[in-house]
Amino acid sequence: MTRQHEVEITEPVDLCLPDGRLNPAAVGWTRRPLHRSVLTGWGRRKRWEYWGIVSPSHIIGVTVSSLDYVGVHELYVLDRQTEVETDCTRVVPLGRGVELPERSGVGTVSGRAPGLRIDIDQQPDGTLLVATGPDVRLQLLVEQPAGHESLGVVVPWSRQQFVYTAKDVGRPVSGSLHLRYEEHPVPLDSSFAVLDHSRGRWPYRTHWTWAAGSGTEAGRQLAIQLGGGWTDGTGSTENALFVQGRMHKISEDLTWEYRRDARRRPWLIRGERLAASFHPFHERVARTNLGLVAGETHQMFGFFEGWASTDSGERVGLDGLVGWVEEADNRW
Repeated sequence: MTRQHEVEITEPVDLCLPDGRLNPAAVGWTRRPLHRSVLTGWGRRKRWEYWGIVSPSHIIGVTVSSLDYVGVHELYVLDRQTEVETDCTRVVPLGRGVELPERSGVGTVSGRAPGLRIDIDQQPDGTLLVATGPDVRLQLLVEQPAGHESLGVVVPWSRQQFVYTAKDVGRPVSGSLHLRYEEHPVPLDSSFAVLDHSRGRWPYRTHWTWAAGSGTEAGRQLAIQLGGGWTDGTGSTENALFVQGRMHKISEDLTWEYRRDARRRPWLIRGERLAASFHPFHERVARTNLGLVAGETHQMFGFFEGWASTDSGERVGLDGLVGWVEEADNRW
């Protein structure tokens, strides 16, 4: 567990210099999207939008991505009661037809592939998410409450390899999910959405762990965002507690304990300001192997227990927060 000295950025900033290298002034973290990500060149750029939605009955994942030489789009649904998965993944050569804006939370996101269509319209007061795939139709409105904060972080491996990521957790969401011949409501008072926005130039081989969850404690809205592996040793972290939409930045590398041969056992995540365990009820496995591009992700859905502390030192209970942890290994 290592504390990091991280700089809070409060004004708009370009991620890159005119020559495409990392802008040193962009390294830090934000409470709202302030980075403009104009990535020049071709071949090492990785850009994606991932929305994860949790309702009382289902868990939904929507991905639009471009890895330059391929685009990978996905519409995933898990029935929480039966644990039946519906998964539509499409690979698009050279990422044709992908639209990904330079700023998080602004503009439109779209992905097209045979049998799959995803459209995301981002406005100041909310985001409209519409997706259609085999056996699935989805229309959701992700609200943007006044004063709601998100975590933006620049992770610098070098001046040539770096990533800007925005993690927006605990967003209220409502709408409808049509799965085969049934309609399932996504109720506003008991559903939440998480955005993972990423723009950058990644190393060829990467490993990360990620956790996100949301819920209520003593009548307060809580959310947690934790990450590790890929940020270690960079001086940046992507860890934060959210209380009533206000972010409390946790600037330390956390320790993650879990068993790769038994991922359904509890995961333990520890730091000076956090002691959490995660208890899975379902494992989702996603594998890709396209030669140069390959990856394997194990995403565990379940519940959190434990505590995290605010900037003032208050310990906030995490018991009952629902969400996921994941482990990913990529060669891309």
